[in-house]
Amino acid sequence: MKLRVHLAQAAVFLGTVVLVTGCSERSPDTIVVGLSADITTFEPGMISSRDNGNIARHIFGSLFSLNPDGEHLPELAHTMEVSDDGTAYIYTLRDGLTCHDGEPLTAEDVAYTFNRVVDPENRFTGNTPGFVLTAIAFRGAEVIDDLRVKINLARKNPIAFGLLTEVYIHCKDSYERMTLDEAASGPVGSGSYRLASWTRGSEVVLEKVRDPGTFQQIVWRIIPEASTRTAELIAGNVDIITNVVPEQVDAINNSGRAEVRVVSGTRRMYLGFNLSEESRAQPGGDAIQDARVRRALQYAVDVPTICRQLLSFECERATGPVNPPLGNPNLSPYPFDPATAERLLDEAGWARDADGNRFSIQLQAGQGRYVNDVNIVLAIGQYLQDVGLDVDVQLMEWASVYTPLLRERSMGPLFFLGTGGGLWSPIYDMTDMADVASSTNYTHWDDDRWVSRWADLSDAETPEETRSIIDEMLQVFYDDGPWVHLYFQPDFYGVSNRVVWEARRDERVEVFEAGLR
Repeated sequence: MKLRVHLAQAAVFLGTVVLVTGCSERSPDTIVVGLSADITTFEPGMISSRDNGNIARHIFGSLFSLNPDGEHLPELAHTMEVSDDGTAYIYTLRDGLTCHDGEPLTAEDVAYTFNRVVDPENRFTGNTPGFVLTAIAFRGAEVIDDLRVKINLARKNPIAFGLLTEVYIHCKDSYERMTLDEAASGPVGSGSYRLASWTRGSEVVLEKVRDPGTFQQIVWRIIPEASTRTAELIAGNVDIITNVVPEQVDAINNSGRAEVRVVSGTRRMYLGFNLSEESRAQPGGDAIQDARVRRALQYAVDVPTICRQLLSFECERATGPVNPPLGNPNLSPYPFDPATAERLLDEAGWARDADGNRFSIQLQAGQGRYVNDVNIVLAIGQYLQDVGLDVDVQLMEWASVYTPLLRERSMGPLFFLGTGGGLWSPIYDMTDMADVASSTNYTHWDDDRWVSRWADLSDAETPEETRSIIDEMLQVFYDDGPWVHLYFQPDFYGVSNRVVWEARRDERVEVFEAGLR
């Protein structure tokens, strides 16, 4: 059998570095960041990708923020109080804040932000309505006075304080005057920088309006080709680049102009099963409904070899959605064992036919979003082909083709994806799947042994009880869940010798405190 590969409005860029000439002498007031994937929107209720969120993070403030260690830090608000029953969070804003439209930033703007993103008329599907407010069982925000706002929850949630840091605060007066299309392209924020210009597919330019922020201007350039990103970094035209591919690490490190920084990231990479009724009607969609088939495919993919050969990184295979060391300690990574995969597929009733095929299935993936993603997807497709699946690999341009499918949760039946995680709570890493209807539950997985336990987590009274419930949930995810567990993506950044900047493990590219050497 030959692996079928299709390109959907995408080009596969591999190979060597193409030198780009340019001038390394730029204004000390400007920093330039090269991104691998285009962005799609500045609508706060629709932002779902990390690249998009990294830019938005500079435009929109949060009530509090989380540092890489999970420390809860004041930002727009300087205090937070929690009600005795854990169902209300009261934030007090710093005095004297303003929106980018010049209007005072008050509790009314904050309450408006929260209530707007869950308004069903807007049909927002970004991270804020999709998993943040769903996970905390948000029940509305109300103004107490000019500087105090109350966030109401249906039940106590042990990590609500952290999830609330994910909400992008925006400004009522301007957003009430804008259409949704205008809001998507002309954000009126509350953060350190405002949008100066946006050339789709090319660059985003931000201008500083308040501290924190070392640079007066941040330029985010969209450079899909890995070789071009590397060349622009070496030429001095870009200060930071994301998603350096392993074969270009030496070129950067030997340039004398920049270096590669590798961090053990928190992004969960997985092969997802779309378990929706719509997916069931597609080739292979009925097969993956069977947990026995999903478990068989866990053994089919050689994850350690993918990491070594395609990421140049010794990564431990994941056992679920939770970043180590916070996962269930009783779970061991599935070994690469194609014989077991074949036996389990036979037992599930999917024997090879005369041509050696068990069933046909489509594997969809975005291109250019993750480190060496095209080659990794092709490798996964071949491993599945080897155990008898007739795999049709469809590689798609990330922003314009794949992202709309994500918003509709209509990829698949198999799809390659990474979702951001953290290091401060296992529950945070699990919240993507807090509800079958969550817009971040791309698999439509609806197992009562998982879904029903969220209420138990809210009612848990001791850390030991909470931990026991988490481990039970992770066991279900491991046994019958909606992912083929792959790896936690290492993050490769190219950083110019011109700048001082520290890479975070959570894939957040924040340049507020970056500076010049």
